[in-house]
Amino acid sequence: MERSINVDAVRGFALLGIFVVNVTFMASAYPGNLTVDPRFGSALDEAVRLLSSVLVDMKFYVLFSFLFGYSFTLQMRAGDGFTARMLRRIAGLFVIGALHTVFLYGGDVLTTYAIACLILLLMRRVRDVTAIRVAAGIYAFVLLSMVISGLLVDASAWLPDPAVATAETARMATGGWGAHIAHNIGGLWLLLLNAASVQGPTALAMFLLGMVAGRRGLLSRVRGDEPVLRRIQWIGFPAGLAGGLIYALGGGNGSGLAAAASVATAPLLTAAYVATLLRIIRRWGAVRQVLAPAGRMALTNYLGQSVVGLLVFTGVGLGLAGTFSPGALMLLVAVVFAGQSAASALWLHHFRYGPAEWILRWLTNARRPALAGAA
Repeated sequence: MERSINVDAVRGFALLGIFVVNVTFMASAYPGNLTVDPRFGSALDEAVRLLSSVLVDMKFYVLFSFLFGYSFTLQMRAGDGFTARMLRRIAGLFVIGALHTVFLYGGDVLTTYAIACLILLLMRRVRDVTAIRVAAGIYAFVLLSMVISGLLVDASAWLPDPAVATAETARMATGGWGAHIAHNIGGLWLLLLNAASVQGPTALAMFLLGMVAGRRGLLSRVRGDEPVLRRIQWIGFPAGLAGGLIYALGGGNGSGLAAAASVATAPLLTAAYVATLLRIIRRWGAVRQVLAPAGRMALTNYLGQSVVGLLVFTGVGLGLAGTFSPGALMLLVAVVFAGQSAASALWLHHFRYGPAEWILRWLTNARRPALAGAA
């Protein structure tokens, strides 16, 4: 199957952004309760939170979803029996996601991807223009729903209770496997609500756009010096940063209107990020060499990040929930991702696939693939 090192590098970049978002929820119950830990209220803490809200939150999920759709087209080129193979792949992804949700991290995205991919499978033969129109319609519907909700729903009924966040953070730090699993299962209703209302539809919209891009091989053909990349930057950065500021200063996820501003502009900022990354790779190829191995093993590394969160923050491991400032969390992200990049490069020097990718490939093809041998 044809691979593009550019696609792998962009996926590695997306993986880093996903970890920045997820680790805040792994490390403390305060973000999940839409409140701020009063122990970390310094100017530096506030600055890190602001930068994360403006630059990262709700952006990299869009990119990860786009790349999923892009890779879907690579699966389509793998030969006969595509439908049966893809159905097995979807089932395998759903099972891995369900296990991830219960045992590792309750904010899983894999199960949502598996369900949305069923719709993508049904739409795989639509024309590019139809796919783009459906994606735009889905995204517009999500935005309209968020705006209406922001205008009509009384936000005061959802005011966070810091005491709840404090108690939940203490539970995270001291609870063992039983408490951790019970918490993840208890949060399934919220995961399902988010998947049905925002995450699932936006993922499907990005899947469709990624499928169109994959059909045309856009990322594999790009050199990094195309004028269109500069135009994407000039449009995407101002609009995306403006939306991010509205989101951050307007109440974040606690405000439907602020969240809508971020969702509306996230694709523009994400596109600007990708354009910038491709231009950087053009000048410094070493950046691609660092990111691509992590991206090629994205599923393994995504699950590995949850393992790190489990072992560092919960009572199953070190029980350090609530002890990391926002700045310390970003340092942890940098260290873990650097380790994953190095480990991925070393692993792929000896093996064809990452461990999780090998399992998913086995389920997809209904036969065990060879693992040994450099990628």
